[in-house]
Amino acid sequence: MVAFTLDGRPVSAPEGELLVHAAARHGTFIPTLCHDDKLDPYGGCRMCVVDVEGAPRPLPACATRVAEGMVVSTNGPITEFQRTLTEMLLSEHLNASPGGRPNELIDLANELGADAPLMLPDAKRAEYDDRNKLMGYDPDACILCARCVRYTQEVMQCSALSLEGRGGHARIVPTWELSWLDTECELCGGCLSVCPTGAIYEKFEEGTSRPERQLEQVRTTCTFCGVGCQIDLNLDPQTKHIVKVTSKDEYLPNEGNLCVKGRFAFNFVHHPDRLEEPLVRGDDGELHPTTWEHALETAATGLQKVIAEHGSQAVGFLSSARLTNEENYLIQKLARTGVGTNSVHSCEST
Repeated sequence: MVAFTLDGRPVSAPEGELLVHAAARHGTFIPTLCHDDKLDPYGGCRMCVVDVEGAPRPLPACATRVAEGMVVSTNGPITEFQRTLTEMLLSEHLNASPGGRPNELIDLANELGADAPLMLPDAKRAEYDDRNKLMGYDPDACILCARCVRYTQEVMQCSALSLEGRGGHARIVPTWELSWLDTECELCGGCLSVCPTGAIYEKFEEGTSRPERQLEQVRTTCTFCGVGCQIDLNLDPQTKHIVKVTSKDEYLPNEGNLCVKGRFAFNFVHHPDRLEEPLVRGDDGELHPTTWEHALETAATGLQKVIAEHGSQAVGFLSSARLTNEENYLIQKLARTGVGTNSVHSCEST
């Protein structure tokens, strides 16, 4: 542990801890836009600058590590500097979040009391439309913090996104300006989840201005594989239908990361063709609604008939990938102990 001074208070932190994290643990908020705990220190937006005694200029708290005897000030004249930076970013931030996602820049402007933009850019950035059906990008809502680019490189280990252009015409694009579908991108939506202004957004939410806080969140476990990723189902408070799926950094085991199915493949929940009751095929060859008791009795009778005529090894069990590990265990127990066959499989099996 090292001892240092934070806004006149003697505090301590583990040696080498980033100043922005050390300050947060001691209840001091330092604003930042380009920083994300999943990513390496960057110090690009300069929103988190603080005064450090003896330093020739303000230092970025997201890229500066605490040291013994350091004297740090997060308020005073430095606050005016942060306010000016916010207003400069607002001057290039022409559009609100296209998909109703949270906007950290607007929240920060309200926190710091930043006024309307000081200037307007000469022209809008070139528009970008992609043929993928899941994610959209609005260059005029982007502040070029590069969080999304760094996420693809550092977390996903791919080159799906890059910075293109210079000055006021700079923008984020899929690598070589291809479609997301033609790059290494897996459409996991991780870049979307780290975007601070909602410039990258869910296409099915395009045009909405619904604030994030108006959606009800229900925490659950993704059922698409056996990893057990923790997710939040964001529900419309009136219809209770799922609007989108998100995940938080503190959730284990996925730490907020999701795959394309976990983030986007939820439409089956409210699909009109989804089965809502058991069906049994009648003498006419058609499926008819029935009770669970009758459906289970019919299945058991059919299995017993096959076993009696062909033996237990003629029966196989295929388990759904959306079952939990515990439910898959019960399936194999039924197969091996109840029926007497080892022919049991699930895509989660190892």
